[in-house]
Amino acid sequence: MTNYTLEEKESFTVTGFGTELKSDYTDFAGINKEKSDFWQTVSQDGTLDTLKAVATNDYIFAVNEAVNNKMMYYAGVMTEDSVPEASRVIQFPKGEYLVVKGEGRTAEELNNMLVGIAFGQVLPEAKNFAYVGGPNATVEMGQQNGLVIGEMWIPVVRK
Repeated sequence: MTNYTLEEKESFTVTGFGTELKSDYTDFAGINKEKSDFWQTVSQDGTLDTLKAVATNDYIFAVNEAVNNKMMYYAGVMTEDSVPEASRVIQFPKGEYLVVKGEGRTAEELNNMLVGIAFGQVLPEAKNFAYVGGPNATVEMGQQNGLVIGEMWIPVVRK
């Protein structure tokens, strides 16, 4: 099984700008294209810079969340400031999280790899914990040796 850890995290909040993903939840190519297009837009239109300017750390969050039976996807940061134009303040609960670490040549490659490992390998094989919903996120934490490093954080419960 892939390397992962279970970590206790305090509750935290991510403020972000989002979009509704329209592809079927089983259409991974469609979802990945929508996510890629979204990141291209927020990177070019200044949205990501607006978020980075108020962030309390260097982490960039790519958050997946079901809201009113819609698949929502957000670019976000941890911040103490209010961002009036933001589309959502996302509450992550205190508790145990599945944490999968990785690195990629780009943030998009890192995100796709972490999601694939977490949802394609670790969670299906897990015997003593499960994901039961709630927001989950890929967290871009910086660069090292020319690669983007980060983690996937998924709230889990013990079986």
